[in-house]
Amino acid sequence: MVGARWGEEPGPVRGCLACDLMTGDAPLPGGTVVRTDAWVVEHCVGPFGLGTVVVKPTRHVLHVAELTAAESAELGPLLQRVSAAVTTVMDPEQVYVCLWSHVGGAPGHIHFVVQPVTRANMERFDTYGPALQLAMGETGELPPVPDVERVCDRLRDHLGPATGT
Repeated sequence: MVGARWGEEPGPVRGCLACDLMTGDAPLPGGTVVRTDAWVVEHCVGPFGLGTVVVKPTRHVLHVAELTAAESAELGPLLQRVSAAVTTVMDPEQVYVCLWSHVGGAPGHIHFVVQPVTRANMERFDTYGPALQLAMGETGELPPVPDVERVCDRLRDHLGPATGT
């Protein structure tokens, strides 16, 4: 059940997909791309296209306002590094960085979506921005796992060793 913690210390929440992906309790194609003490980067398991990754706190955090000073200080540079790596690896027209974190209408584990957007996708769906994400989400199309694994390997090559806390 969401909200049931595994131990006494703050940590992963059982039933939270973001936590379950980090702990290995849910399958994660491509594995962890980068992990620091405060943040983890993984390929998105939703239908937002190949090369779309999520940047999320390793703690179960529901609101940006709950981030610690150290987590906040690391976030900006990490989002920039990840966006640059996605740009290099995927060669998109634009990289969207956004935060949508509701689960069933309630706040969920925050995660920043870093999504490469191509002209081909905008033409296919005849839209862009949040409407493009909605249209892609409605298809339910997931990228093939072998492609996700290759992209994650390339992202790891470009991101290099994790830095931060």
